[in-house]
Amino acid sequence: MSDTLSSTDEIQFEAKGGIGHILLNRPKALNALTLTMCQHLFPKLQEWAKDDNIKAVVVRGAGEKAFCAGGDIVRLYEDGRAGKSYPRDFWRTEYRCNTLIKHFPKPYIALVDGISMGGGVGLSEHGSYVVATDRTMFAMPETGIGLFPDVGGSFFLSRLDGAIGMYLALTGRRLKGAECVAWGVADTFVSSESMDELVAKLAAEATSDLAQIKEIIGSFAGSAEGVDISGERANIGKHFGKESVEAILASLASDDSEWAAAQAKTMGQKSPLSMKVTFKQVKEGAKLDFAGCMRMEWRLANRFAADHDFYEGVRALLVDKDMKPQWKPAALEGVTDAQVNAYFEPLPGDELDLSDIVREN
Repeated sequence: MSDTLSSTDEIQFEAKGGIGHILLNRPKALNALTLTMCQHLFPKLQEWAKDDNIKAVVVRGAGEKAFCAGGDIVRLYEDGRAGKSYPRDFWRTEYRCNTLIKHFPKPYIALVDGISMGGGVGLSEHGSYVVATDRTMFAMPETGIGLFPDVGGSFFLSRLDGAIGMYLALTGRRLKGAECVAWGVADTFVSSESMDELVAKLAAEATSDLAQIKEIIGSFAGSAEGVDISGERANIGKHFGKESVEAILASLASDDSEWAAAQAKTMGQKSPLSMKVTFKQVKEGAKLDFAGCMRMEWRLANRFAADHDFYEGVRALLVDKDMKPQWKPAALEGVTDAQVNAYFEPLPGDELDLSDIVREN
Protein backbone atom coordinates (compact mmCIF):
# COMPACT_ATOMS: atom_id res chain seq x y z
CA MET A 1 0.00 0.00 0.00
CA SER A 2 1.47 3.34 -1.04
CA ASP A 3 0.05 6.83 -1.09
CA THR A 4 3.03 9.06 -1.73
CA LEU A 5 1.81 12.65 -1.98
CA SER A 6 2.65 14.13 -5.37
CA SER A 7 1.39 17.68 -4.88
CA THR A 8 4.61 18.85 -3.23
CA ASP A 9 8.18 17.61 -3.23
CA GLU A 10 8.92 19.38 0.05
CA ILE A 11 7.28 16.72 2.21
CA GLN A 12 6.43 13.18 1.15
CA PHE A 13 4.14 10.60 2.67
CA GLU A 14 4.01 6.87 2.16
CA ALA A 15 1.96 4.17 3.85
CA LYS A 16 4.02 1.00 3.81
CA GLY A 17 3.83 -2.11 5.95
CA GLY A 18 1.37 -0.54 8.36
CA ILE A 19 3.64 2.43 8.99
CA GLY A 20 2.92 5.98 7.87
CA HIS A 21 6.24 7.38 6.66
CA ILE A 22 6.90 11.14 6.61
CA LEU A 23 9.94 12.42 4.74
CA LEU A 24 10.95 16.06 5.16
CA ASN A 25 12.40 16.58 1.70
CA ARG A 26 14.33 19.84 1.40
CA PRO A 27 17.86 18.53 1.96
CA LYS A 28 19.57 21.51 0.30
CA ALA A 29 17.74 23.77 2.77
CA LEU A 30 18.48 21.41 5.69
CA ASN A 31 14.80 20.36 5.49
CA ALA A 32 13.72 23.74 6.87
CA LEU A 33 9.99 23.78 7.47
CA THR A 34 7.65 25.79 5.23
CA LEU A 35 3.99 26.68 5.34
CA THR A 36 3.35 24.31 2.43
CA MET A 37 4.88 21.42 4.37
CA CYS A 38 2.70 22.16 7.41
CA GLN A 39 -0.40 22.49 5.25
CA HIS A 40 0.16 18.99 3.89
CA LEU A 41 1.28 17.44 7.17
CA PHE A 42 -1.77 18.38 9.21
CA PRO A 43 -4.47 16.69 7.08
CA LYS A 44 -2.27 13.65 6.47
CA LEU A 45 -1.87 13.09 10.19
CA GLN A 46 -5.61 13.53 10.63
CA GLU A 47 -6.19 10.90 7.94
CA TRP A 48 -3.68 8.44 9.39
CA ALA A 49 -5.11 8.88 12.88
CA LYS A 50 -8.38 7.39 11.61
CA ASP A 51 -6.88 4.78 9.24
CA ASP A 52 -6.90 1.34 10.91
CA ASN A 53 -4.22 0.17 8.46
CA ILE A 54 -1.75 2.67 9.92
CA LYS A 55 -0.34 1.37 13.20
CA ALA A 56 2.32 4.02 13.78
CA VAL A 57 4.04 6.99 12.13
CA VAL A 58 7.76 7.49 11.49
CA VAL A 59 9.22 10.89 10.54
CA ARG A 60 12.68 11.40 9.02
CA GLY A 61 14.65 14.07 7.17
CA ALA A 62 16.12 13.63 3.68
CA GLY A 63 19.87 13.77 3.16
CA GLU A 64 22.72 13.27 5.58
CA LYS A 65 22.90 16.67 7.28
CA ALA A 66 19.58 17.48 8.88
CA PHE A 67 16.36 16.19 10.32
CA CYS A 68 14.92 19.70 10.17
CA ALA A 69 16.97 22.81 10.88
CA GLY A 70 13.92 24.89 11.83
CA GLY A 71 11.43 27.11 10.11
CA ASP A 72 12.26 29.04 6.96
CA ILE A 73 13.43 32.01 9.01
CA VAL A 74 14.58 34.19 6.12
CA ARG A 75 11.15 33.87 4.47
CA LEU A 76 9.51 34.82 7.77
CA TYR A 77 11.85 37.81 8.00
CA GLU A 78 11.26 39.02 4.45
CA ASP A 79 7.48 38.62 4.45
CA GLY A 80 7.09 39.90 7.99
CA ARG A 81 9.05 43.05 7.20
CA ALA A 82 6.87 43.56 4.15
CA GLY A 83 3.73 43.27 6.25
CA LYS A 84 2.59 40.07 4.53
CA SER A 85 0.54 37.38 6.24
CA TYR A 86 3.03 34.52 5.74
CA PRO A 87 4.55 34.58 9.26
CA ARG A 88 1.15 34.44 10.96
CA ASP A 89 -0.13 31.80 8.54
CA PHE A 90 3.01 29.73 9.08
CA TRP A 91 3.03 29.92 12.86
CA ARG A 92 -0.69 29.21 13.13
CA THR A 93 -0.44 26.10 10.94
CA GLU A 94 2.84 24.94 12.48
CA TYR A 95 1.52 25.26 16.05
CA ARG A 96 -1.59 23.31 15.10
CA CYS A 97 0.68 20.57 13.70
CA ASN A 98 2.68 20.55 16.95
CA THR A 99 -0.54 20.13 18.92
CA LEU A 100 -1.80 17.34 16.67
CA ILE A 101 1.50 15.50 17.08
CA LYS A 102 1.25 15.86 20.86
CA HIS A 103 -2.28 14.41 20.82
CA PHE A 104 -1.73 11.88 18.03
CA PRO A 105 -3.52 8.65 19.06
CA LYS A 106 -0.89 6.27 17.67
CA PRO A 107 2.86 5.91 18.20
CA TYR A 108 4.71 8.75 16.50
CA ILE A 109 8.44 8.03 16.17
CA ALA A 110 10.95 10.74 15.27
CA LEU A 111 14.30 9.63 13.84
CA VAL A 112 16.36 12.74 14.50
CA ASP A 113 19.35 11.91 12.31
CA GLY A 114 21.08 15.26 11.81
CA ILE A 115 20.44 18.87 12.76
CA SER A 116 17.22 19.52 14.69
CA MET A 117 16.48 23.08 15.67
CA GLY A 118 13.34 25.15 16.17
CA GLY A 119 10.64 23.78 13.91
CA GLY A 120 12.42 20.42 13.74
CA VAL A 121 12.15 20.14 17.50
CA GLY A 122 8.41 20.77 17.20
CA LEU A 123 8.08 17.88 14.75
CA SER A 124 9.96 15.45 16.98
CA GLU A 125 9.88 16.29 20.67
CA HIS A 126 6.12 15.98 21.17
CA GLY A 127 5.74 12.52 19.67
CA SER A 128 5.86 9.17 21.41
CA TYR A 129 9.55 8.42 21.04
CA VAL A 130 12.64 10.38 19.94
CA VAL A 131 15.68 8.61 18.50
CA ALA A 132 19.00 10.46 18.36
CA THR A 133 22.04 9.39 16.32
CA ASP A 134 25.72 10.18 15.98
CA ARG A 135 24.74 12.90 13.47
CA THR A 136 22.18 14.59 15.74
CA MET A 137 22.71 18.21 16.69
CA PHE A 138 19.88 19.64 18.79
CA ALA A 139 19.40 23.29 19.74
CA MET A 140 16.77 25.88 20.48
CA PRO A 141 18.80 28.99 19.50
CA GLU A 142 15.95 31.48 19.13
CA THR A 143 17.10 34.05 21.71
CA GLY A 144 20.07 34.67 19.40
CA ILE A 145 17.81 35.90 16.59
CA GLY A 146 15.48 37.98 18.75
CA LEU A 147 12.80 35.33 19.03
CA PHE A 148 11.82 32.72 21.65
CA PRO A 149 11.93 28.88 21.82
CA ASP A 150 8.51 28.16 20.37
CA VAL A 151 6.91 25.04 18.77
CA GLY A 152 5.98 23.78 22.23
CA GLY A 153 9.23 24.76 23.90
CA SER A 154 7.15 26.20 26.73
CA PHE A 155 5.90 22.72 27.50
CA PHE A 156 8.86 20.39 27.05
CA LEU A 157 11.67 22.70 28.21
CA SER A 158 9.81 23.49 31.42
CA ARG A 159 9.50 19.77 32.14
CA LEU A 160 13.17 18.79 31.78
CA ASP A 161 14.96 17.97 35.02
CA GLY A 162 15.94 20.85 37.24
CA ALA A 163 16.89 24.03 35.42
CA ILE A 164 18.08 22.25 32.26
CA GLY A 165 15.21 23.59 30.18
CA MET A 166 15.84 27.17 31.27
CA TYR A 167 19.52 26.73 30.48
CA LEU A 168 18.88 25.37 27.00
CA ALA A 169 16.28 28.07 26.31
CA LEU A 170 18.42 31.03 27.34
CA THR A 171 21.78 29.91 25.95
CA GLY A 172 20.79 27.95 22.84
CA ARG A 173 23.28 25.27 23.88
CA ARG A 174 23.87 22.65 21.17
CA LEU A 175 23.66 18.99 22.09
CA LYS A 176 25.05 16.02 20.18
CA GLY A 177 23.14 12.75 19.92
CA ALA A 178 24.44 10.98 23.01
CA GLU A 179 24.12 14.23 24.96
CA CYS A 180 20.45 14.47 23.95
CA VAL A 181 19.80 11.18 25.71
CA ALA A 182 21.75 12.23 28.79
CA TRP A 183 19.93 15.56 28.99
CA GLY A 184 16.49 13.98 28.53
CA VAL A 185 15.85 15.48 25.10
CA ALA A 186 15.89 12.10 23.30
CA ASP A 187 14.81 8.65 24.43
CA THR A 188 17.52 6.49 22.91
CA PHE A 189 20.63 6.51 20.75
CA VAL A 190 20.94 4.53 17.51
CA SER A 191 23.77 4.63 14.99
CA SER A 192 22.99 6.63 11.87
CA GLU A 193 24.08 3.64 9.79
CA SER A 194 21.21 1.60 11.26
CA MET A 195 18.41 3.98 10.31
CA ASP A 196 17.26 2.26 7.12
CA GLU A 197 17.36 -1.15 8.75
CA LEU A 198 15.43 0.17 11.74
CA VAL A 199 12.72 1.64 9.51
CA ALA A 200 12.43 -1.63 7.61
CA LYS A 201 12.11 -3.56 10.87
CA LEU A 202 9.39 -1.24 12.13
CA ALA A 203 7.46 -1.73 8.89
CA ALA A 204 7.91 -5.50 8.95
CA GLU A 205 6.63 -5.75 12.51
CA ALA A 206 4.14 -2.89 12.37
CA THR A 207 2.31 -2.48 15.65
CA SER A 208 0.46 0.19 17.56
CA ASP A 209 1.89 -1.12 20.83
CA LEU A 210 4.46 1.45 21.90
CA ALA A 211 6.14 -1.00 24.25
CA GLN A 212 6.79 -3.35 21.32
CA ILE A 213 8.07 -0.45 19.22
CA LYS A 214 10.47 0.49 21.98
CA GLU A 215 11.72 -3.11 22.04
CA ILE A 216 12.34 -3.02 18.29
CA ILE A 217 14.21 0.27 18.53
CA GLY A 218 16.05 -1.03 21.58
CA SER A 219 17.44 -3.89 19.55
CA PHE A 220 19.28 -1.27 17.47
CA ALA A 221 20.27 0.99 20.34
CA GLY A 222 23.90 1.88 20.70
CA SER A 223 25.70 3.10 23.77
CA ALA A 224 25.42 6.71 24.82
CA GLU A 225 27.86 6.08 27.64
CA GLY A 226 30.83 8.32 28.14
CA VAL A 227 28.65 11.42 28.41
CA ASP A 228 29.06 12.58 31.99
CA ILE A 229 26.91 15.63 32.64
CA SER A 230 26.92 15.43 36.42
CA GLY A 231 29.30 18.37 36.83
CA GLU A 232 27.49 20.56 34.33
CA ARG A 233 24.10 19.57 35.74
CA ALA A 234 25.27 20.80 39.15
CA ASN A 235 26.41 24.11 37.64
CA ILE A 236 23.13 24.54 35.80
CA GLY A 237 21.17 23.90 38.97
CA LYS A 238 23.34 26.35 40.88
CA HIS A 239 22.98 29.22 38.44
CA PHE A 240 19.95 28.76 36.19
CA GLY A 241 17.37 28.07 38.87
CA LYS A 242 17.39 31.72 39.95
CA GLU A 243 14.35 34.00 39.98
CA SER A 244 15.29 36.22 37.02
CA VAL A 245 17.66 36.55 34.08
CA GLU A 246 19.54 39.24 36.01
CA ALA A 247 19.93 36.90 38.97
CA ILE A 248 21.24 34.15 36.70
CA LEU A 249 23.87 36.48 35.26
CA ALA A 250 24.81 37.76 38.72
CA SER A 251 25.23 34.19 39.90
CA LEU A 252 27.42 33.38 36.90
CA ALA A 253 29.50 36.52 37.54
CA SER A 254 30.15 35.36 41.10
CA ASP A 255 31.62 32.10 39.80
CA ASP A 256 35.22 32.32 38.56
CA SER A 257 35.05 29.07 36.54
CA GLU A 258 35.57 28.97 32.77
CA TRP A 259 32.14 27.34 32.37
CA ALA A 260 30.37 30.22 34.11
CA ALA A 261 32.28 32.81 32.09
CA ALA A 262 31.37 31.01 28.85
CA GLN A 263 27.66 30.98 29.71
CA ALA A 264 27.68 34.65 30.64
CA LYS A 265 29.46 35.53 27.38
CA THR A 266 26.92 33.52 25.38
CA MET A 267 23.98 35.19 27.08
CA GLY A 268 25.57 38.58 26.51
CA GLN A 269 25.15 38.02 22.77
CA LYS A 270 21.42 37.29 22.97
CA SER A 271 18.51 39.69 22.69
CA PRO A 272 17.81 41.07 26.20
CA LEU A 273 14.09 41.25 25.39
CA SER A 274 14.07 37.68 24.07
CA MET A 275 15.81 36.38 27.18
CA LYS A 276 13.36 38.06 29.53
CA VAL A 277 10.33 36.91 27.56
CA THR A 278 11.80 33.41 27.32
CA PHE A 279 12.42 33.27 31.06
CA LYS A 280 8.77 34.09 31.74
CA GLN A 281 7.66 31.72 28.96
CA VAL A 282 9.42 28.73 30.53
CA LYS A 283 8.10 29.60 33.99
CA GLU A 284 4.53 29.98 32.70
CA GLY A 285 4.80 26.86 30.55
CA ALA A 286 5.33 24.71 33.64
CA LYS A 287 1.83 25.67 34.81
CA LEU A 288 -0.01 25.07 31.53
CA ASP A 289 -1.16 22.05 29.54
CA PHE A 290 0.09 21.68 25.99
CA ALA A 291 -2.75 23.57 24.34
CA GLY A 292 -2.30 26.38 26.84
CA CYS A 293 1.38 26.55 25.99
CA MET A 294 0.64 26.75 22.29
CA ARG A 295 -1.91 29.52 22.76
CA MET A 296 0.66 31.44 24.80
CA GLU A 297 3.30 30.94 22.12
CA TRP A 298 0.89 32.17 19.44
CA ARG A 299 0.57 35.42 21.38
CA LEU A 300 4.35 35.69 21.72
CA ALA A 301 4.98 35.00 18.05
CA ASN A 302 2.56 37.71 17.02
CA ARG A 303 4.18 40.22 19.38
CA PHE A 304 7.71 39.41 18.19
CA ALA A 305 6.56 39.68 14.56
CA ALA A 306 5.40 43.24 15.28
CA ASP A 307 8.54 44.30 17.17
CA HIS A 308 12.17 45.13 16.36
CA ASP A 309 14.48 42.43 17.68
CA PHE A 310 13.35 39.50 15.52
CA TYR A 311 14.04 41.38 12.31
CA GLU A 312 17.30 42.80 13.61
CA GLY A 313 18.49 39.39 14.82
CA VAL A 314 17.76 37.67 11.52
CA ARG A 315 19.35 40.53 9.61
CA ALA A 316 22.54 40.37 11.63
CA LEU A 317 22.95 36.60 11.80
CA LEU A 318 21.37 35.27 8.60
CA VAL A 319 20.95 38.09 6.05
CA ASP A 320 23.79 40.61 6.28
CA LYS A 321 25.75 38.23 8.52
CA ASP A 322 27.66 41.03 10.24
CA MET A 323 26.98 39.27 13.56
CA LYS A 324 26.38 42.65 15.20
CA PRO A 325 22.70 42.88 16.11
CA GLN A 326 21.59 46.19 17.58
CA TRP A 327 19.05 45.04 20.12
CA LYS A 328 16.31 47.33 21.46
CA PRO A 329 16.57 47.67 24.38
CA ALA A 330 20.31 47.08 24.22
CA ALA A 331 20.63 45.85 27.81
CA LEU A 332 18.56 43.85 30.28
CA GLU A 333 17.97 46.85 32.53
CA GLY A 334 16.15 48.53 29.67
CA VAL A 335 13.57 45.74 29.42
CA THR A 336 10.69 46.53 31.76
CA ASP A 337 8.30 44.05 33.37
CA ALA A 338 5.44 45.87 31.67
CA GLN A 339 7.07 45.36 28.28
CA VAL A 340 7.54 41.64 28.93
CA ASN A 341 4.05 41.15 30.33
CA ALA A 342 2.49 42.83 27.29
CA TYR A 343 3.81 40.01 25.12
CA PHE A 344 1.65 37.53 27.03
CA GLU A 345 -1.63 39.43 26.83
CA PRO A 346 -4.50 37.84 24.84
CA LEU A 347 -4.92 38.73 21.19
CA PRO A 348 -8.45 40.15 20.97
CA GLY A 349 -10.45 38.06 18.52
CA ASP A 350 -7.43 36.15 17.28
CA GLU A 351 -6.51 33.43 19.74
CA LEU A 352 -5.14 30.13 18.45
CA ASP A 353 -8.05 27.74 17.86
CA LEU A 354 -7.19 24.15 18.80
CA SER A 355 -10.73 22.99 19.54
CA ASP A 356 -10.76 20.50 16.63
CA ILE A 357 -7.61 18.82 17.97
CA VAL A 358 -8.06 18.67 21.71
CA ARG A 359 -11.22 18.87 23.75
CA GLU A 360 -10.69 21.19 26.68
CA ASN A 361 -12.75 21.91 29.78
